[in-house]
Amino acid sequence: MYLPPAFREDDTAAIHNVIRAARLAQLVTATAEGLMATPLPLLLEAGEGEQGVLYGHLARPNPQWKAPVLGEAMAIFMGPEAYVSPGWYAAKQEHGKVVPTWNYVAVHAYGPVEFFEEPERLLRIVTRLTEKHEAGRAEPWAVGDAPESFIRAHLRGIVGLRMPVTRLEGKRKMSQNRSEADRAGVAAGLAASQDPADRAVAPLIPR
Repeated sequence: MYLPPAFREDDTAAIHNVIRAARLAQLVTATAEGLMATPLPLLLEAGEGEQGVLYGHLARPNPQWKAPVLGEAMAIFMGPEAYVSPGWYAAKQEHGKVVPTWNYVAVHAYGPVEFFEEPERLLRIVTRLTEKHEAGRAEPWAVGDAPESFIRAHLRGIVGLRMPVTRLEGKRKMSQNRSEADRAGVAAGLAASQDPADRAVAPLIPR
């Protein structure tokens, strides 16, 4: 990932928070057949290894898990993002030399990927993913709510993945390269947007 110094995020805890908050990631692998990618939820076990371990699962018919991986895999996590209009910059009124851009938070995690089929390991991953995404619901669903035979049958239709993280790249592009007046204009413009995604970015603009 292109990482200008102004936008580089080096704080591991902050990077881990982006990973945890991302509801869906992209798992990308290079193979002899070309690049393969699958959107899927991933769990971070921060206490494992030096930089954490990612866990998830793919559908068994997905060819990605069968294709030998060339080098390391990459998992892409996107955080808040928003279009930035040049009309929000104070500089527009001063000299007009402004153009649109995009503000966003992104993390790329790299590491060797292992695919596994053991039912008990798969059940742990499915259970943990379910608990994570059901948390906060008034009546959370649990894996144990379904018949055991039904769950076991479904486990035969997936393949688990484990990816020890060897390298993390974090990027937080939030108008840090603009003047204080321009940043204030961007924050105000995003805060006034009718799009909740824009409003979520507004408080991330440094003031």
